[in-house]
Amino acid sequence: MKPELIIISEYCVQSNLDPDFIVRLEDEGLIEISIINDERYIDLSQLRDIERYARMHYDLSVNIEGISVIQHLLDRIADMQEEMARLKQQLKLLR
Repeated sequence: MKPELIIISEYCVQSNLDPDFIVRLEDEGLIEISIINDERYIDLSQLRDIERYARMHYDLSVNIEGISVIQHLLDRIADMQEEMARLKQQLKLLR
């Protein structure tokens, strides 16, 4: 499937975000930016995450590093929940 790319500068104008915020998210490893013909793009699939990060940053005053820590913890929780579900399934098979 071909990725659906959005030009960052246009997205930022429409969503009233600072383009530097998007770049800082990439610097922290939270999103990926593609550069094509000197234009920066984000994949459509990342919009939900970017909007969540923007709410944390602008509405809750969480800095980029804090957002990274929160995302890391959320990822760990999701991994543990998946492992618990897998272990419960294995336990059912043993009964």
